[in-house]
Parts: sequence; structure tokens; C-alpha cells
Amino acid sequence: MLSILRFFAANTCHRPNIFPKLFTVPAPPPPFRTASGGRNPLLPMATPESIKAEYAKSNRSSCKGCSKTIENKSLRLGIVSKDKTRGFETVKWHRLTCFPPPYPDSPHIITGFSSLESSDQEAVKELFESHDCSEEKVSRATEDIQNEQKETEESDSKKRKLSTSDVKAVVDISFSVSDVMSKYKDATLLPKWKAFQTVIFLERDDGLRDSSKIAAFDFDGCLANTAVNRVGPKAWSLMYQSIPDKLQSLYNNGYKLVIFTNESNIERWKKSRQKAVDSKIGRLNNFIEKVKVPIQVFIACGLSNSGKAAGKEDDPYRKPKPGMWQLMEQHSNSGITIDMDQSFYVGDAAGRKSDHSDADIKFAEAIGLKFHLPEEYFKA
Repeated sequence: MLSILRFFAANTCHRPNIFPKLFTVPAPPPPFRTASGGRNPLLPMATPESIKAEYAKSNRSSCKGCSKTIENKSLRLGIVSKDKTRGFETVKWHRLTCFPPPYPDSPHIITGFSSLESSDQEAVKELFESHDCSEEKVSRATEDIQNEQKETEESDSKKRKLSTSDVKAVVDISFSVSDVMSKYKDATLLPKWKAFQTVIFLERDDGLRDSSKIAAFDFDGCLANTAVNRVGPKAWSLMYQSIPDKLQSLYNNGYKLVIFTNESNIERWKKSRQKAVDSKIGRLNNFIEKVKVPIQVFIACGLSNSGKAAGKEDDPYRKPKPGMWQLMEQHSNSGITIDMDQSFYVGDAAGRKSDHSDADIKFAEAIGLKFHLPEEYFKA
């Protein structure tokens, strides 16, 4: 009986406390003024933190006012809106001259204003002080912003319905400790690595903390630069130099880092399976040692249903199937409920012309995770 009580205590202590979120009442926002001195408190940007100013980090964003590209390192102003159902924020960026009214009483309450160069601060002040804004323009701006919010929420709702349907279609994994092996078929695994059905996983990396926030990544082509004609634990390099700092920052902010990677060579190379296992696990071990951050790892070794395997049932763990994620969620996260709004997945297989497949983006969609491309995430 004592052991049972300890089990429930250990799992309960990790549950996120939702009560502060349910009972916190936000302070009323300060009113905004139009250039003509009128008040319009109904606009969705009626709080200081709902406008932000910064210099563009790339040339990938476009102005919501004129649709032109916002050049890299040029000043941009953003309207921050919040998805009411999922809780995350979206930003509608504008060039300075296209930023719609109404404007706050003081530009100093805009997020990021103090970080702007003095000349740009003056330009923002001049816009706010001199812009001739009629009530008709304010009303039109209000309607445009509200329509954008509605379209965003409707789009997210459709995506959630699709993702929820996909996840429910997957049966819970029957996991037993007696099914966990120290070998994958005839191949011996390195210390700390175990096998379950067609999955090889890192049992517990030193310092790993289970969490409600999951930062998930593909490995080959995302974190590590590898090639199909190169084999061995050392046959890889960092895909982006910013990776160690990015992963360390996520770890410091309470995320659990997880790698989900396919490796069918382990199954296909029947006569050289040990070589395939040592190569894949060796690269992952060396990567973790390089970035110096605790990471949980799952390797799907099963085959897809294409080619010679056509007609056979899909391996439930091979991406884009969500089996690896469910194995982590149900049996390798201390029973902690995962916050899907804060969690995300980064992968390179997004179905583009140059991609080898769309397995990563479909994997994220099946789970209901936000998806990022590595070149955008690690270069942002």
C-alpha cells in the first residue's frame, strides 16, 4: 500500500497547476486615442502589450497594409492578437507608414520601443502625433483587424479538428517493462539504450527533466548534417551553428528536448544490422555530447509500406505515424499532461520539391503540434 501511495504522489506532483490561469483576472486596459482626440476602446489592440516594435529579422515578412516585403533590419510595427481558444499570439506586421490607427497616448508603452534607434523613435512619435485620423478610418481599421482575428480562429479550428481526428484513430500502446530489451533483434545496444518492438530509445539521459512543454526535433537534415553514403558514429556535423545555444535556452526555460527520427537501415540491413545500430546511436550520442544538453531520443526502425513492403500494414512508430510520440507521452513523461499550445516540432521533411518526403510535417499534423522548418527556427 505504501508503494502505491508513493507512486500517485510522484505522478501528482508533476501535474501543472491550472488554477492560477482559471482565476486570474486581467487589469482593465488603458484607453487608446485617435489622432483627432477621440476614444475607441473597442479595438483589439487596446492594451500596451498588443503593439510591438522591432527591426525585421529577415526579409520573409510582408506588410499587412500594402503587402510589400518588409526588408531585413528595417523598422516594423506589429499588432499582436491572441487566439481565444488556444491561447497563443499572432503578430500582424506593418511598415511604419502603413500602421493603422488608433494610436496609444504614448509610444513609450509599446513593447520594444525603448530598443529602437533615436531616429526611429522620433519617426514613430511623429506618426502618432501628426496623423490625421477620422472616426471613419478608425472604424474601418477596427473592422479589418477583427476580421483577421476571426479568419485566424476559424482556420485554427479546422486544423484542430483534423489533428484530433488523426490522434484518436491511434490505439493506446500496450507497454510492459518485460517487453523492453537491451538488444534490437540480433544487434547489441550501447549502454542506456533500449528497444521496444520496432523502436530503439535512450532510456534516460543524465539531467533529463520530464515536462509539460515538449520541444521535439527530427535528427538527420534538421539537427545533424548527414548523408546516406556515409556511415559511422563520426559521419555527421552540426546542421546550424546556433543549435547548441537554442537547445540550451529551451532547456533552461523548462522544455524537455526530444528527438524523433526514422532509421529503416537498422531493419533493412539484416547482415549488417550491428553496423547500422552503432552508426545511428553513435551519432546521437556524439550529438548530445556536443550540444551538452539532456535529450530524450526515439528511433523508429520499422519500414514504410512502399516498395517491397506494399500491401503490409504501416509500422505504427515510423513517421508520419504518431506512435513514437504516443510512446513518449503515455509511458516516458512521468504522467505529465503535455501543453500542446507551448509544445512544437521542427523537421525538414515538409513535402517541398527538394524534400525527400513530407513525413515531418505530417507527423506534426497527426499529433496536433505547431510545425517549424529548421532553416527558419535556427536562423531566426
